[in-house]
Amino acid sequence: MTRINATQSDATDPLRHFRERFDLPDGVIYLDGNSLGALPKTVKARVAHTISEEWGTQLIRSWNTAGWVHLPQKVGGRIGRLIGAQENSVVAADSTSINLFKVLSAALSLNPGRSKIVSERENFPTDLYIAEGVARQIGQGHRLVLADKPADIPAMLADDVAVLMLTHVNYRTGYRHDMAAITKAAHDKGILVIWDLAHSAGAMAVDLAGADADFAIGCGYKYLNGGPGAPAFLYVNPRHHGGFRQPLSGWFGHRAPFAFEASYAPSNSIDQYLCGTPSVLGMVAMDEALALWDEVDMDALRAKSVALCDFFIQEVDSFAGEFGLTLVTPRQADQRGSQVSYSCDNGYAIMQALIARGVIGDFRAPDIIRFGFTPLYLSFAEVSEAVAILRDILSTRAWDAPKYKVREAVT
Repeated sequence: MTRINATQSDATDPLRHFRERFDLPDGVIYLDGNSLGALPKTVKARVAHTISEEWGTQLIRSWNTAGWVHLPQKVGGRIGRLIGAQENSVVAADSTSINLFKVLSAALSLNPGRSKIVSERENFPTDLYIAEGVARQIGQGHRLVLADKPADIPAMLADDVAVLMLTHVNYRTGYRHDMAAITKAAHDKGILVIWDLAHSAGAMAVDLAGADADFAIGCGYKYLNGGPGAPAFLYVNPRHHGGFRQPLSGWFGHRAPFAFEASYAPSNSIDQYLCGTPSVLGMVAMDEALALWDEVDMDALRAKSVALCDFFIQEVDSFAGEFGLTLVTPRQADQRGSQVSYSCDNGYAIMQALIARGVIGDFRAPDIIRFGFTPLYLSFAEVSEAVAILRDILSTRAWDAPKYKVREAVT
């Protein structure tokens, strides 16, 4: 692996001009964009305009004059271009958990006679909770079966499996599945596949159409920078449009929502996966945040992501063994997302000490310190400084102060 020079890399970075388009507080090195993305500067003015002019002046007329009613499709279309989706196959709506409920219910209905949902024990917990709930609601012997490690998955793709439900990039380790290969292996066994793109969308190019994925979900508040609690999104392969009535049959999923018919008649398009009235302020913020992505070269984005992670790993390698840090993220770039994670004793306290010094990463139980690398606004110089601060905290045992060991409800 070629040694990376931070100063030279920053000077030649083709994405460096995007940094000035984000509000980034002074004295902070932000390595947690994989939990909550930074604020794009133009979002404040756009949301303020929506509040003062569209809502404040135009009132209800803005559903038409400002295009509020079409925001789920507009925002979904912008996301669709980043995840390799076919036209009119993505909508923005609700939360990731709710959207998983919709598409998992659809997938199980489209694959009758099969009872198993296969996932990973290390999948993000809400995905497993939703799968448990859907299986319990359907009954009829449906159940969730978990792989202990990625290598176990191929052998679990049996004839009684209805759905394979995976997160493309693991939230704790950063391990990245081969989407195309796994989807094909599942399809060869007649299994439908759902991908959670929460740690992929906006961190790398994704090719849902090329992989022939059946369904996908994801959130808008991580690498897409849509803001806390931003609308989530869902993808449905066009071949499944109209093939199933998703269970949350709200009026926005009706074929003619403003006809106000007494009985439900679902849309035959991706719109069927909408439910209730969209959150306009959240959608507007998300729409504005996504606007800058029209200018982003996704190949350059991924190249910088790989370089940032490689640089961090290289630098931490020089002292990781001395202080008991074990890399749990794959070293091979094609097997990881845009994060680097280490297991270590006292991880919570170490991360709190880092945050106190202005390096914001996060901790994931039981022992993972996790660092996210957002290529649009992170520099190599910041990564170098973050590593130096981490080393200082470990060598001086600054983390051992009692104040860093008090667990907060949210971290």
